[in-house]
Amino acid sequence: MEVAIIGGGAAGFFAAIAVKENHPNATVTIFEKSQQVLSKVKISGGGRCNVTNGCTKISELCSAYPRGGKKLKKLFGAFGTADTLEWFEKRGVPLVIQDDNCVFPASQDSQSIIDCFLRQTKRLNITIKTGMGVKSLTPAGEKLKLFFGDGQMTQSFDKVIVATGGSPKKEGLRWIEELNHVIEPPVPSLFTFNMPTEKVRELMGIVVENVRVAIQGTKIKATGPLLVTHWGMSGPAILKLSSFGARVLSEMNYNFKVQVCWADEANHEEVTNTLTQIAAENPKKQVANTRPYELPERLWLFLLSKADIAPEKRWSELGKKGLNRLTEILTNDIYEAKGKSTFREEFVTCGGVSLESVNMNTMESKVCKNLYLAGEVLDIDAITGGYNLQAAWTTGFVAGKLISSS
Repeated sequence: MEVAIIGGGAAGFFAAIAVKENHPNATVTIFEKSQQVLSKVKISGGGRCNVTNGCTKISELCSAYPRGGKKLKKLFGAFGTADTLEWFEKRGVPLVIQDDNCVFPASQDSQSIIDCFLRQTKRLNITIKTGMGVKSLTPAGEKLKLFFGDGQMTQSFDKVIVATGGSPKKEGLRWIEELNHVIEPPVPSLFTFNMPTEKVRELMGIVVENVRVAIQGTKIKATGPLLVTHWGMSGPAILKLSSFGARVLSEMNYNFKVQVCWADEANHEEVTNTLTQIAAENPKKQVANTRPYELPERLWLFLLSKADIAPEKRWSELGKKGLNRLTEILTNDIYEAKGKSTFREEFVTCGGVSLESVNMNTMESKVCKNLYLAGEVLDIDAITGGYNLQAAWTTGFVAGKLISSS
């Protein structure tokens, strides 16, 4: 059995190794269009590589995927997060689970993951060819014929696994679409919000741990830490919002309003009660000197100014109107976003090959026999926390293991 893996990234390498470990007599070749394999793994997690997430409950795991979560349920049963930890540790890469459940190599260096893959491909005699971009693929009897760019060559294989990663533009998936696969148009996911007209940018560097955010006029909400940057807002809460709102925000042309609840309480009435209690307990203290919800000092002074409340005012002088203004700014603070910024050098796309075109038990194409798909080329994407790489490991593993079962 001759197998071609198109794409030398996370899913491609994992699939190649799975093929050889489950079908030792197969001949496996990885084709990568650039000169460098695993380049996205290298920069992932800020260069540390967030390998997976420590969450082992499948239903909870699936909820981290705005697209593809339900379809992954069965696949995670075949190869889940616990399997990923075991896989790497058995192959000489110790991992550590952080308090936030993100999993990294103990070395805190993505090169450990890359070196592991290169060791495995060498051990299993997997061929790696770089500078080999596939331009098209056509069925030829029981085989699949690959056409490489610049008239390099054509070659036929018994099985092909496409693991080319996310394509920022639909044109990059045209050759797969030509085989009658349905393509969900790619749009960016996991990005930060630009707020060029908002003064909040002057608070760059401030982190608030428990924030609730929403896209005004939609039902899209998220919670988690928020980071104020020199261009606007970032942090897990914002990235989660961008992930779940990827399509909607694209349709809005990235001009929208963000509602921020700075209080660690969603209920307007509860926040009013908390502020009323603070006022009762600290009547003579200046408002600036008693910060609710452990808000950073600079943010609290900024919010007081936004609510038109003098920082030297005493709590007893606020009155009902003042407390109401504070409650409003803490629970429904609104900022105008105009544009987005890529999160680090990483990009994640919402969109790709529709899961309706794929047998999600085996990862084989429903429209092209002996062709399999894995990783971000599929319409699967997740929030930050190691979930995107886990989808690459899972789909790559299943495709590689079950490749001769059809």
